[in-house]
This record gives sequence, structure tokens and C-alpha cells, in this order.
Amino acid sequence: MKRNIFFLQEKGTTVGREIGAGLVSFMTMAYILFVNPSLLSRGGIPFQAAVLATAISAAVTTILMGLITDLPFALAAGMGYNAFFAYTVTGSMGIPWQVGLGCVFWEGVIFLIVMALPIRDSIFRSIPLSLKLAAGVGIGIFIAFIGLSEAEIIVSSPGVKVCLGNLHSPAVLLSLAGIILTGLLLTYRVKGALLWGIVIVTIAGVFVPGSNNLPVTRLPVKLSDVLQIPSWQVMGQSFLKMDLLGAWRWQFLPVIFTFLFFDIFDTVGSVSGLAAKLGIIDRQGSFPKVNRVLTVDALGTVIGAICGTTTVTTYIESAAGVVEGGRTGLTAVVVGICFALAIFFAPLAGLIPSVAVAPALVLVGLFMMEPITRIDFSEVGEGLPAFLTIIMMPLSYNIAHGLAAGIVSYTFLNIFSGQFRKVSPLLCILTVLFILYYGFARMM
Repeated sequence: MKRNIFFLQEKGTTVGREIGAGLVSFMTMAYILFVNPSLLSRGGIPFQAAVLATAISAAVTTILMGLITDLPFALAAGMGYNAFFAYTVTGSMGIPWQVGLGCVFWEGVIFLIVMALPIRDSIFRSIPLSLKLAAGVGIGIFIAFIGLSEAEIIVSSPGVKVCLGNLHSPAVLLSLAGIILTGLLLTYRVKGALLWGIVIVTIAGVFVPGSNNLPVTRLPVKLSDVLQIPSWQVMGQSFLKMDLLGAWRWQFLPVIFTFLFFDIFDTVGSVSGLAAKLGIIDRQGSFPKVNRVLTVDALGTVIGAICGTTTVTTYIESAAGVVEGGRTGLTAVVVGICFALAIFFAPLAGLIPSVAVAPALVLVGLFMMEPITRIDFSEVGEGLPAFLTIIMMPLSYNIAHGLAAGIVSYTFLNIFSGQFRKVSPLLCILTVLFILYYGFARMM
């Protein structure tokens, strides 16, 4: 790679430093190769196809980010979107996964269009900050709840809805130990702590009995269980399988909007944080090539849907590479190459038990809790809608329900309390659409 492509000398960095930063970023993100397929397969997408889709979409979009923007930002299938897809879209709503991927595709197309319009800044400002922050927190609690449920630490109960699982179960105890272990790795700032937590619990699962007294972890018995040349037969199970016409129906607009809402504001938040870490943010809160970054991010969602995965977005974990000295797009290219190499080790993901994935989901939920400290709960007009957004997501097992509750309550509370200026026209439009949908359409 020629140095003048990435202007290494001008940015005070070296090839070695950029490669090292890329490896660190990949280590902090690699858990998605195991977690994302685990969730998507619950929505009906074939597991191994989901592994390949996750790796390929991350490789392509991250390399594009490095080459087009010359910034050390990496992308992959985002957490929260996959949970919404698996447990709401294809779960409680009963939408076929092909139609769900079609919704993701159209969301990416709309995001691209928004990035090309001069009104994009107005759209970003129209949604109250408290709801943006609350949405991320709600998703975090929802993801953690999924992790606890998958490990059977929390189980369903007819009398009290949910209750504590069987703490005498070795598998449950292993998952609990995994949460503590991963937390300790994070405390000691171990690079790739989530990934190492998954690996250690998986290995320990060989010696721990699960259901039917079989080991929690299935041992590989042949080379193809670990290493495999990518197969079109496997990839073809999800590649170009999205149902574009089936997704373009008015009853699926809330699904497309929910994906779009989180994609736009999650991306803006992540990108802004990474740019601040790089020290390139100006007084207006922007930075050079921001439009290129957002465009590549939007394009990543389209690429992800084509491959067979949910929304691909910029990862805040890229900050690990920035801390290691990554300053140019070469860091992103290295991350992309690592994801491409991971394609050959796709079968490994099938050996990862749910008790090993659960600790990562719980810790991801922890990472998403920080914005709650920035919500003013003392002001009812801000605090109540934020609270409803947060609490409705895990309790209704539906991210869209939480988002709708927050937007509708915010609009009514502030209009009827005389705070008209706080309610944007877009917020009024969304409120009307949600009321019409819940009032006249099939309940989600």
C-alpha cells in the first residue's frame, strides 16, 4: 500500500502503527461474527449464511470507508438492529425474514437519499435529544435481557411473567461466570475483551454438562468444522434473498422507519464520537468528509441487506484503533482485510454455545447505558417520554413499541403543556402516523 494514498507522513503516523491499530479495532469488533449470526438465525436466516453475510458485509464496507474517507472508521452489522429483526420483525410481527431484509434494504436507500438532501441537518435536529439518548438505552436493556434469557439466567414464568432461572444448572453458572470474567477483562482493559470472554466460556463449555448431560460446547471432529473455503451454496441461502416488493407496503413502514431512525442517529452519534477522539471536530460539531462517512455508512446498510444481514453501521469500537494510533484509512482497510480472512473460519461460529454469547450481550447492554446520565428526568415533558421509550422496549419485547411510545407521549405532553416550540413538524407527522398505524393496522 503506497503511503501517499493515505498521507501517512502528513498525519504523523506509520504503516506499522496503522496496521497495529487495525488489528486492535478488529479484535474489539470480532465478537459480532459470533453474536450477529446467533441472533439472525433466530429470525430464520440460515446460521452459516448469516456468518458469511456478517463477515463479507463488514469487509467490503470497512475497506470502502478506508479508501473513500481516509479515516480509521470500521463498520459491521450493528447490535440492536439484529435484535429488532429477530425478536420483533420476524418474531412478534411474524414477517418473513426475506421481507425483513427488504425493509433493511429500503431503509439504506432512504438513508442514502437523505444524505443527498439539504434538509438532512433539519431531520437530525427534529428528534429531541432525550428520545435519541433513550432509544439507545432501551435497546441496551433489551439486548441484555435477550442475553440473560438465552443463557436461561432469566426464564418465563406463568405466575410472574419472568423469574430467575435454575442456579443449580452448570450451564447457567458457566454463563454467570462468563459475565464476571468478561467484566474483569474489561476492567483490566484487555483488548478484545468481549471476544476473549466468548472464547474462554466456549472452551470451558467442553467440560460443563448442558441439556441431556451433553457438553455445552460441541467439539470439532473434522477440519471442516474449523476451516472451510467459502461456499456459494451456503452464501446463496441469504445473498440477494430480500423481498423488495413485499417490503414496500404501507403496513411495513413502521419497520422501515424504526431501522432508519436508529441508523441515522446511531451513526451520527458514533461518527461524532470517533471524530472527537481523532481531534478533527470543528466548532460547528462537524468535520471534513463527514458527508462521505455518512454516505458510506448508508451504502453499508444496502450492501448488508444484499448479503443477508441487518443494518451495517459505523462501530464506536473503532475508537480502540484510534487510541492505538490509527489516523488514516489504512487502519480501516486492515480491519476489512481481517474480516475477509474470517470468512474462511466461518464454521467456528457454529461451535459457539448460547451460554458463551450471553455474556457479550449483557456487556453490550452495559455499554449502551451511559447516555441515560444525560437525560433530564426532573422535567416531566422530557423525562416521561424517555422513560416510556426505555421501559417499553424490553417489556413489550419490541423496539418499535418503545420508540412509538416515546414520540407520541413527547408530542402530546409538550403540546398540551404549551411547549409548542419543542415539537417539530416531523414529530407531529410521526405521531399521527403512529396513531393511525396502531389504531387501524394489525398490531405488531
